[in-house]
Amino acid sequence: MTEGIYQTPRIKIGNPVRLECIECGSKFKIHERFYTCPKCGGLFEIKIDLDEVAEKLDRRRLKAEPPSVWKYRAFMPILDDSKIITLQEGGTPLYRCDRLAREVGVRELHVKYEGANPTGSFKDRGMTVGVTKALEFGLRTVACASTGNTSASLAAYAAKAGLRCVVLLPEGKVAAGKLAQAMMYDAQIIAIEGNFDQALALVRRLCDERRDIYLLNSVNPFRPQGQKSIGFEIADQLGWEPPDRVVVPMGNCANIWAIYKGFFEFDAVGLTKGIPKMTGIQAEGAKPIVDAIKRGLKKFVPVKNPETIATAIRIGNPVSGPKALRAIRASKGTAEAVSDEEIIEAQKSLAKLEGIGVEPASASAIAGLKKLVEQGAVERDERVVCIATGNVLKDPEEVMRISRPPVKVPASYEAIIKQLGK
Repeated sequence: MTEGIYQTPRIKIGNPVRLECIECGSKFKIHERFYTCPKCGGLFEIKIDLDEVAEKLDRRRLKAEPPSVWKYRAFMPILDDSKIITLQEGGTPLYRCDRLAREVGVRELHVKYEGANPTGSFKDRGMTVGVTKALEFGLRTVACASTGNTSASLAAYAAKAGLRCVVLLPEGKVAAGKLAQAMMYDAQIIAIEGNFDQALALVRRLCDERRDIYLLNSVNPFRPQGQKSIGFEIADQLGWEPPDRVVVPMGNCANIWAIYKGFFEFDAVGLTKGIPKMTGIQAEGAKPIVDAIKRGLKKFVPVKNPETIATAIRIGNPVSGPKALRAIRASKGTAEAVSDEEIIEAQKSLAKLEGIGVEPASASAIAGLKKLVEQGAVERDERVVCIATGNVLKDPEEVMRISRPPVKVPASYEAIIKQLGK
């Protein structure tokens, strides 16, 4: 067995496992290397034969093993297990947050802490599958555009796989913690004089024209397949009962779709019953999906110059926006926008009430939930899970700026006592 492959039961998934365009319905074989539909340009969904999965699933073993991404191997469209690259991602804590629940105003609140993944964000779940597919396709170079977390994750998994990693970043707009990770994992980093949306357009062109480079942004249909394990794990950790609602920060918008797909697939094979209301949160300075949901639009209108303190969701033209709209509407969920001030307040509340440190984008989920409860859009008796997408150390400058600074005193007991006061 190749080093690094997580030891889990294998269920061979036969055909049909296919790529299917969410816009025109065109179908393609799983081994065809497309990022978007060649007929209409729409996004792909990967369809797995869930009847076959249900028939072959070892339910007793599934329910006995601890959560991890590759515990749910049966739901992953991997053809060659020997190619699997893993850093033992997943299995992140689901914290019950009673003090925060009282402040927010809901009966039961849990936080799924994705900051416990190997590189400190949920992106690792997608990269374990995405980099594995790069190896299946026989490629030796992977690439992405990033606001930070994607680059850190891809660089780590590329290093594990022995692949070259190319990263395009918006110059001066990536938090130091994330940039440091990508640098340490030896990615080739190119900082462009522009924003994330421009970086993504450039890297997509690069990968379209250079077929020896594999694109691993969320437009890649395989990456969300790993991220749907967040939905699997939430159901698993709640005793195979989905919550009433899942609240997700939205940047490029693949995650809310992926989590929805996780719950959908568990429901389809009979492991759970029902799908939570998927609720997406964006920053006020970057809220195209929120606007589309509130105005009842079929398509969202991109934001040209997105701005927010939450760098991970500072995206004005989310590539997976169409999928986010579908996930929210299919689950009867909603979307809301929050200000930077509300994000900071939520970030502090989560830390001081529950001891959970998260980057600003993660805190947007808490801020959005509180706002929706105050509006009456979320019932107070709901069981809610908020997704905390990244670790507090991802953006140390922001933490230092908003937190109470150290106080300098002489090295004496009396000075300490004086400082503490009564």
